[in-house]
Amino acid sequence: MRFIRELVLLNLQIGRDILQRQQQQGWGAKVIERLSADLRSSFPEMKGFSPRNLKYMRAFAEAYLEESFVQQPVAQIPWGHNVRLLDLVKEPTERLWYIQQTIQYGWSRNILVHQIESGLYRRQGKATTNFDRTLPKPQSELAQQLLKDPYNFDFLSLGKDALERDLERALIDHIRDVLLELGVGFAFVGSQYHLEVGGQDFYIDLLFYHLRLRCYVVVDLKMSDFRIRIFG
Repeated sequence: MRFIRELVLLNLQIGRDILQRQQQQGWGAKVIERLSADLRSSFPEMKGFSPRNLKYMRAFAEAYLEESFVQQPVAQIPWGHNVRLLDLVKEPTERLWYIQQTIQYGWSRNILVHQIESGLYRRQGKATTNFDRTLPKPQSELAQQLLKDPYNFDFLSLGKDALERDLERALIDHIRDVLLELGVGFAFVGSQYHLEVGGQDFYIDLLFYHLRLRCYVVVDLKMSDFRIRIFG
């Protein structure tokens, strides 16, 4: 963690130096090309001083003007994560949200990119529920934060004539992708899970357990709107 922080702060300082030189010498003075050559000559054992990466350092310095901010959440994630955020997320509040989620859940760079491209920031916690009336606090608030609207299961590639059993089979075949879309904390228990209630047999299409909520999550599959139910 210390190495990550020091590298990010070094890149920030280089980015600020580039901005200062360009302001003094002009944007057409090839500041980045000359600085790249100087750094690679002075530190031949170090990588990351290509003109392309130096341009990211300049963009990083432009995006984070307050060093105290960089010393907290941004400096806790690897440089490669920060580069992808600069490429894909332009709004500062949204970028900070992804940084905090990355720190909390330990997202790899590929997972971070997937979550950004799926629009997780705009979907997380947006589902319409009755949790505030049916669950006690703080469980109701946590449950609300965990659900999304809409869910993205485009990886299933089902045809128009697919039946519910086809949907169930496809979800099970792609259970890793399903768990990634559901979010952190979901554990798959089983499909067509048998319950006997009042002498009657019931079969749950998909049953999950959520580690933070400490409750079961029942998915009732329909070839229409997706519905999710939570039982304590």
